[in-house]
Amino acid sequence: MKIRIILPAICVALASTIGGYASAHDGQAETVVPKFDQAIANFPGKSLRVVEVDYAPGAASPPHSHAKSAFIYAYVLAGEIESKVNDGENHIYKAGDSWFEPPGAIHSVSRNASKTMPARLLAVFVVDANETTLTTPIK
Repeated sequence: MKIRIILPAICVALASTIGGYASAHDGQAETVVPKFDQAIANFPGKSLRVVEVDYAPGAASPPHSHAKSAFIYAYVLAGEIESKVNDGENHIYKAGDSWFEPPGAIHSVSRNASKTMPARLLAVFVVDANETTLTTPIK
């Protein structure tokens, strides 16, 4: 039960750290900002990486997968995000809501649910420390 309280608090705290901007998915109307990257000392070979994803109104990511080793916790910071992972149903998550993606998952829908308001989420990755590519578009 404590992790359900502590993990979102950690994610919000990490969101305030300084990170450089990087465009994601070649020109889509989203921005990915790296926020945190640290080896996990008591979990050899694993790192904790955090990115903030900002979606302009109506913006979407193309279908994608993440690093095969990545366990992902996503937390909506603002707005509403529509998401579909693997064979699950489309779901709209509002600010304060969260979900997870297991290793090897296919993220077929990831978009701002609003055509008029921006949306923002924090994605927390537990991933192999030597992994260099976190997201790969599916063609």
